Amino acid sequence: MENIENVTTDEKIRIQKYFTDCGVLSRRAAEAEIEAGHVRINGEIATIGQKITPGEDEVKWNGKVVKPPRRAEHVTIMLHKPAGFVTTTSDEQGRPCVTDLLADLNVRLYPIGRLDMNSTGLLLLTNDGELANLLTHPSHHVPKVYHVTVGGEISDRELRQLSSPMVIDGYRIRPVKVNCLRAYEHMSELEMTLYEGRNRQIRKMCAALDLHILSLKRVAMGPLTLGHLPEGKFRYLGPSEVEALKQAALKAAKENKRPAVRKPRPNLSQKAPQNPRKPKEE
Repeated sequence: MENIENVTTDEKIRIQKYFTDCGVLSRRAAEAEIEAGHVRINGEIATIGQKITPGEDEVKWNGKVVKPPRRAEHVTIMLHKPAGFVTTTSDEQGRPCVTDLLADLNVRLYPIGRLDMNSTGLLLLTNDGELANLLTHPSHHVPKVYHVTVGGEISDRELRQLSSPMVIDGYRIRPVKVNCLRAYEHMSELEMTLYEGRNRQIRKMCAALDLHILSLKRVAMGPLTLGHLPEGKFRYLGPSEVEALKQAALKAAKENKRPAVRKPRPNLSQKAPQNPRKPKEE
């Protein structure tokens, strides 16, 4: 790998973004460490949202200096996650983590998004903070495709309900595209395309209809497909694939942008009528 000097810039960025850019912590993990008082900027305890100038301000995490990233060291991989692994870099309960499957790599990577412990399929891991921020931003969600096997033969009515706007945890989710791939008397195989990333969304949608999930597998994310990658194995993404992911996220952000609805301002120059008439009762 070509040796490139540390990147410096005069632009100030938020401290939690600096951690993701350096490939050291995810945004949420960085915020937790900052709240716990484990991060210092120029010797002072940092606060969430505080801005720094990379290359000028000294950032320490648990007493160790966090250095700016080297652009040549950005690595992104696609992992075929097996069931039984949690999507995190460490687990207090001692459960297997997806990073345990990457023990042979000499670079520290962090998951982009999540797959729950019992789910399988396409999972991205990276130390590219820009890519991670783009793909995890609430308005940048690229379409994600899942193959879901449920018990029993699914009905047309249940398919329509899954495809209609549903309320999950008090939130009205965006409509999900649902197709039935195969239906048998004892099970049905569905393809579900999500356009947002709610926590355990598919499982909660199926639970609302009393559908028992037998397996859940993510097979595509934006322009990427899992293909024939064996379970438990990974492959490196090429520059064109990373760029395609970034463009897909930017496109999603543009499509998700909604123009603000402006309420008409009251005309305060007009005087209220002295004897307003009561509205007619319906």
